[in-house]
Amino acid sequence: MTDRTPFYITTAINYPNGKPHIGHAYEGVAADVIARFRRSQGYDVRFQTGVDVHGLKMVKTAREKGMEPAAFAAEMTPHFTELCECYAISFDRFISTSEEANHVAAQEIWRRMEARGDLYRDRYEGWYSVRDEAFYAEGELLDGEGKTKLSPQGTPVEWTVEESWFFRLSSYQQKLLELYAEQPEFIQPDSRRNEVIRFVEGGLNDLSISRTSFDWGVKVPGDPAHVMYVWIDALTNYLSGLGFPDDAEGLVSKYWPADVHLIGKDIVRFHAVYWPAILMSSGVALPKQVNAHGFILNRGQKESKSLGNVTDPIALVDRFGADAIRYFLIRDVSFGQDGSISDEAIVTRANADLANSFGNLAQRTLSMIHKNLGGVLSRDWQQNDADRELYALVEQACGTELPDAFERFAFSQGLEAWMRAVFACNQYVDDQAPWTLKKTDPDRMVAVLNQLFICLRTLAIAIAPVIPESATRLLDQMGVIERDWQNLDGSMAWFETRVRDGAALDKPTGIFPRLELEEAADAGR
Repeated sequence: MTDRTPFYITTAINYPNGKPHIGHAYEGVAADVIARFRRSQGYDVRFQTGVDVHGLKMVKTAREKGMEPAAFAAEMTPHFTELCECYAISFDRFISTSEEANHVAAQEIWRRMEARGDLYRDRYEGWYSVRDEAFYAEGELLDGEGKTKLSPQGTPVEWTVEESWFFRLSSYQQKLLELYAEQPEFIQPDSRRNEVIRFVEGGLNDLSISRTSFDWGVKVPGDPAHVMYVWIDALTNYLSGLGFPDDAEGLVSKYWPADVHLIGKDIVRFHAVYWPAILMSSGVALPKQVNAHGFILNRGQKESKSLGNVTDPIALVDRFGADAIRYFLIRDVSFGQDGSISDEAIVTRANADLANSFGNLAQRTLSMIHKNLGGVLSRDWQQNDADRELYALVEQACGTELPDAFERFAFSQGLEAWMRAVFACNQYVDDQAPWTLKKTDPDRMVAVLNQLFICLRTLAIAIAPVIPESATRLLDQMGVIERDWQNLDGSMAWFETRVRDGAALDKPTGIFPRLELEEAADAGR
């Protein structure tokens, strides 16, 4: 690919009224894997994440701590930038909804909706969840203890009466249904799409989109006593992070519409119902896809402070390292479904796949090249049928199966294909036994080790979006400079260059140490 096709991916911006949890890490890692994968394919990637600091929930939490909302937001936001740093999340833009640019963009969206005649003033009376920052109809509520009511997410709701601006969401019902029918890929996975279609088919009420009970938010143009409903300016971040509305740097025209909004399944309604309706009203093109992931459970149980089972994702990195956790989340959690995490599961997966299989393959391959070839590769060797079979299998897994799966967000399937290639390489080593060939057929040993080096390079590039730090260290040891997917085209030009360079490989050092559960527990808990 030579045209550097733009690709814009966003996560749902995080709500920093508490420290990050493992779900925040999972979403960031999944988006990062796609961003790195697309960059390696040659795309011009724009990757955005950030924090949403407005809304009643932030106001209440700040008051409980005796702080102003702005001060509280400033205190909590660094925890989320630290999370990105710890997990090597390679964003191009980290945005906060408190930025002036986001206020300007949200107010422009508001003016456009108002100019279309889609806004009006009235009084809101209904159920509202502060924790979800969401409105719920009576029929959606669950019975709590006594006479209390709960949202579908199990959060408390309260009856709210307030003067408000309303958005004529009801007038977009048919347009939304047409969108879902004409663009079935707009909402993924299908389970979420079906859920949204049922909700919209049930009828849409107009949406209350302003507040007067607090002033922490974006002021309504021409009516400063009102601040916008938090989801209005929160969703607008996807545009304001590009420079909407003036587009002074040309980023809106270059990257919008977004290729994918990657979000949690609990906020699909905001992204797949409210957001496209707002954009339709504003005359702005719709994103190409909203893709929702599931929850990360702790040993199969939903995490909560009351149960005392909330996973600290940064402490987890301190115990096991970022790449081991990244690999586990992408390998063991089927995207779109809920997944479960535990220390034992992380250690088992990392040791089995990374240390014992891939790490062992890399270490013994490079060690044999260093010991038996003086670290120098050769062009004077010929492939036999076993070599060609292995090469074809690795190319198929890494060049076709894994990319096809990643493009569908089927990360687990892609890594299963990658692991089959790793297993095949290890089996090839055992079958060819280069340590024996050294005595019986030195020329064949040279061919085997060169073939392994070629396959190892392909495997390392393929897995780099998932374990970037480890893959980088391995490719550094191998002296491989070209590391992008567009170079995995079957051409051996890179190898010829590597041979002509003639630089000897140094004695390798292990990339994937085995994790020990007991030591990890003693060190971190």
